[in-house]
Parts: sequence; structure tokens; C-alpha cells
Amino acid sequence: MQISLDNLNLTISAQGGTPLEDGYLLEGERIAVTHRFGNTQYYRHGFHSWSLSAWLPLDQPLPAPTVQAMWPHIDALPLLENYPFTGSGVGALQAPSGKVLLLGALGLDAHLTANGAELCGKAASSIPWFLAYGREEEVFRHYAARLGERLGQRPPKPAPRVWCSWYGLYGDINVDIIRDTLSGLRGLPFDVFQLDDGWQIAIGDWDANERFPEGTASLALDIANAGFVPGIWYAPFIVQPTARLFHDHADWLLRDADGNLVPAGQNWGGTFYALDTTHPAVLEWLRHLAHRLSGHGFRYQKIDFLYAAALPGKRTLDLPPEQAYRMGLEAIRQGVGNDVYLLVCGSPILASLGLADGMRIGPDVAPFWDNSDRSIHLHDLTGPAALNALRTSLNRLWLRPLLHIDPDVVYFRTRYNLLTPSQRALIRDLAWIAGFRATSDLPAWLDADERAALQAFLEAQPAIEQLERYRFRIDGREVDYSFVADIPR
Repeated sequence: MQISLDNLNLTISAQGGTPLEDGYLLEGERIAVTHRFGNTQYYRHGFHSWSLSAWLPLDQPLPAPTVQAMWPHIDALPLLENYPFTGSGVGALQAPSGKVLLLGALGLDAHLTANGAELCGKAASSIPWFLAYGREEEVFRHYAARLGERLGQRPPKPAPRVWCSWYGLYGDINVDIIRDTLSGLRGLPFDVFQLDDGWQIAIGDWDANERFPEGTASLALDIANAGFVPGIWYAPFIVQPTARLFHDHADWLLRDADGNLVPAGQNWGGTFYALDTTHPAVLEWLRHLAHRLSGHGFRYQKIDFLYAAALPGKRTLDLPPEQAYRMGLEAIRQGVGNDVYLLVCGSPILASLGLADGMRIGPDVAPFWDNSDRSIHLHDLTGPAALNALRTSLNRLWLRPLLHIDPDVVYFRTRYNLLTPSQRALIRDLAWIAGFRATSDLPAWLDADERAALQAFLEAQPAIEQLERYRFRIDGREVDYSFVADIPR
């Protein structure tokens, strides 16, 4: 099939196609677009929140990550086989003119790959695809609009300003520390106080542990009485072997074709595993869990390690991985209702649209710039580090029309922090650009100037203008992230 987009003539292999005002609607399980751009820049989009998203030169391959035991944390397994020139959901090429040719799935379980002659898409079944050519901002905006029509988008409202316990306290939390922190935050204009990892008995057993003897409902009441919306973290799709759930409901766990458990990653001192989110009893358990936490007063819920529900495996229902994941996320949304804010993390991107209010769009930030042990020696660009968080988040700003996008927390403290002032400023500015503001700085760690800077950050309404792919103007001040996008080879 021969088509023309903005005077660009293309040869397309597809089951069918329909011209649109802003591009072309294609249909098929496999799509191939022949181009004449040669070894140009390719937009590679990672599978879940932490997976690498970046513009990459097609003639400069990167070594594949070598931490195979950690692959679920890094990306979908098929995307590592032709790394980094296979991406998830959407791919794009830059023409010599500077315009961009974009091919994006309008369904789930789709991968894109590119070389110097073709941009190709492959899905688990025949789905619609959107093809567009034009200015970069324009084609991604049109694609986002088409995704919103197909998969949905949450009603527009301001993103909450969040204090999260993780990057200050990590898992070292108890009821007295939380109450002291609530007292110290008085006068700061946060909307949400979010309790992170460390409150639960085990991963999979989502009841309060001995450090919170009065339970989660009492804790939510403490937060509400301090003037904040109560928020809580949990990871509903994973379970560790120490959990009661692991032993009581072995039939709920995702297994491979040989009946072996599917590892979902390593953390908390060992391997953890995934739930089969097509199992009717699992879906009912997920609804009840989300509803119970909502009933306890947690009107903001951050759910994490969600990619686990989209791992390859043998399920109760024979569904492709992203569709299985979406069933699980739908159960969570049904459990909390429409009024509770859902922030998804470690989440498949396209399959979360229409169900999540907010989404982490990059790896974990950290109080240091680079994670060279992983980025250089293991070729893994998804480890916790400010640089990794900035790089992938910058390349996912196009998602903003569909939901709130969270580039992770901003640091104002100098205590326990290796970031320079200019590095902290880059993280702060990206939070303003993305429109999502959060921090984990303990109030006791902030001096008077740092606390004043945090308050100004939360209260400011800066004028944002995007000048180029990585250049922005914030209240007349130019910020250039171009060096952040460079990947060491």
C-alpha cells in the first residue's frame, strides 16, 4: 500500500488503512513502514515505568543489560532481545527535515522495532495502529488523543502535592516516626501524606505490622487530623514466600508452561512472585484489598511493581500479558471506586491508561546523580539514580494529556544528599514541567532556607514553555536537559 503523509511517500504493509485528518489509521497484527531516513534517531519507548525511554541513533547500538536475574525490573523480555531498538507500544523516527514519523499501537500487547529501512509493529492479534508524520510535539499529541479515545483518560484535575515517606525513611518507619513527621510538616502546603513500604506484615499480607499496633485505619485518621489526605503504598500483584498468601493460595500464583512459579524480581531479601490476575479468586481478593484500604480512609493509593501481572506465563484465562494486567488493574479500580486517587508505579504504560489517575514515568530518583555500577558495568539504565529518572521521564512528557505524570520526588535537603545544587534544581524544574510535585525530605532535616525553598516549590505556578525536545523556558529562565539525554556507550 502506498500512502502520502505531509508530502512524505511511504510504502506500508498492513491489512488495511484509512486516512485521518491527523494521520493514518492502519489495521493488522504486523505493520511495516518503509522509510528512506537511513540510520537516523529512533524513539524507543520502554514497557513499564522504569524501562528506558529515549531517542537513540540507529547506528549506535547499546549493550544489552547483563543483569538477567533482574530483567522484570528492567523491561519486557522481548524488548531485551533486540535491545535497544525494540520498544513498547509506540516508536518513531526522525526525518532529515527534523519532522517525526510515528507508529503507535491503539491496542495492547504491541512492540515496535526499527532499522535503517523500516519501522515495524507487531501485536498479539490484529489491532488498530496510528501512523503520523509532522512536528514531534504535534504527532505525539495526536497519538495521545487517539489513545485517550481508545483506552480512556481520567478526568482532568490538578495533581496533588505529595509528601512520601520512602526517600527519607525507606522501610524504617513506625507510628511514632510518622506522627513526628506529620507534626513537622504543619504549615507546608502538601495535599497528601503517603505512607510507603514498611507498614505491612509481608509483601502479599497487607495488614499493619507490629510497628503500627493500632492498625491502618487509626493511622489514616492521624494523617487526616493533621490536615492531609491519607495515602498508602502497596504492591498488589506480587507476593513473597514468607507471606501467608503464598502458602494459603498457591493456586493463585502465576506459573510457566511446566508448572514452575514465574519469578517477578528480587527485593526484600529474596525472590518474589506474581499473581495470576485472570484468576476469579485473585480478582475478588484485589477488589477487597483496595476497597478495605479505601474504607480505612486512604483516598490516595500508590500501587507498585505492577509489571508482575504482565509477565509471560500460563494463566487461568488464555490472555496476552497486558490484557491480563489490565484485568487486575480494573479490579483495583472497582475496589476503590472513582473517587480514590490511584498512582501506578512499575506499571505497563498503555495498559494503565483510563484506569490510573497518575503514573510514575521513570526509574526511582535517588540522592545521588548516577548509578555507575549498574549503568556502566551492567548496562542497566533503570537503576535508582537522578540521571536515570530524568532521562526516561523527559521522554515520556507526551503522556501528560492522558493522566498525571510523576517524575518522582524532588530533594531540598542537603543532609544525606550527594546531589549538587544544580542537579537538585534540574529535578525540581522537571517536576514543574511535568506538573507533579512530591518530596520525601523529613522536616527535621531541613534548615530554614531549605524549608522556605520547599514551600516556594509547592506554591509556585511557573509559566512553562517547551522550546525544543529537551529545552524549556520556566518563568523566562531557560533550562536545557540535552546532556541528560546522552547515553554513555
